[in-house]
Amino acid sequence: MAEATASSIMIDASPEAIMDVIADLETYPEWTGSVKSVEVLTVFDDADERPAQARFVLDAGAVKDTYVLEYDWDGDDEVRWSLVEAQILTAMDGIYRLTKVSDESTQVDYHLTLDVKIPMIGMLRRKAEKVITDTALKELKRRVES
Repeated sequence: MAEATASSIMIDASPEAIMDVIADLETYPEWTGSVKSVEVLTVFDDADERPAQARFVLDAGAVKDTYVLEYDWDGDDEVRWSLVEAQILTAMDGIYRLTKVSDESTQVDYHLTLDVKIPMIGMLRRKAEKVITDTALKELKRRVES
């Protein structure tokens, strides 16, 4: 069973501004290094119309895959996702949790559980997860604060 990896970062923006960037999945190829394309498959029928399911094309060096994630949004406080289908990945479950620290500062916690079909030593998988979470947070911070 895969173990979760976690990282945190402070971003100089409100939770609403950060969640707007997170929810805009189709722009991920503009600001993330490993996501090559995103297609929102379904959206929730509410005021925000946030994605319910989306298909991603990933090219993260050693791991290349096309996968579908399902989302669960909790306002501007948290978003969870889980893997629906993939070719290489067997698990890709995560959480962004946003905690307002001040009017223009938010702590973003990122938890990720990742597993692949190809054999990988646990220590290498955890290192890859750590690189993914740290990179994702840095890219998110750069996008939100720009």
